[in-house]
Amino acid sequence: MKTKMKMIYWKSGEFWLGKLLEHPEIMTQGKTVEELEENIRDAYLLMAMDEVPEEHQMKEIAI
Repeated sequence: MKTKMKMIYWKSGEFWLGKLLEHPEIMTQGKTVEELEENIRDAYLLMAMDEVPEEHQMKEIAI
């Protein structure tokens, strides 16, 4: 299951800047919109997996 979020983005000089509407503390840049999307996914995963040990388990649950 993939989570969908809204990315707000704009051009600033030679870079595209963006942040996630649901997590405005996550902000990054890219030379193209495609690179920006990849970078923002990576930034989100780094935030979500912060302090999770390399050896971990995952299970999908209903909330």
